[in-house]
Amino acid sequence: MKAKTKKAFAKRIKVTKNGKMLIRKGGQDHFNSRDSGKVTKKKRRDSSLSESFRHSVKSLLPNNPV
Repeated sequence: MKAKTKKAFAKRIKVTKNGKMLIRKGGQDHFNSRDSGKVTKKKRRDSSLSESFRHSVKSLLPNNPV
């Protein structure tokens, strides 16, 4: 049977041209006014997944050329 992509996870990750995986941190929608400026700035950035975590993600995205 063909392996299916986990769509919920695929929507939360972006694969760059060089194969890097970028993911956004959670908790960005509301209740942000109580956070300090440093935390608010950090929330604007995407973070890249580590190499070790990338291997476990491959099973969730089988049709993605990573």
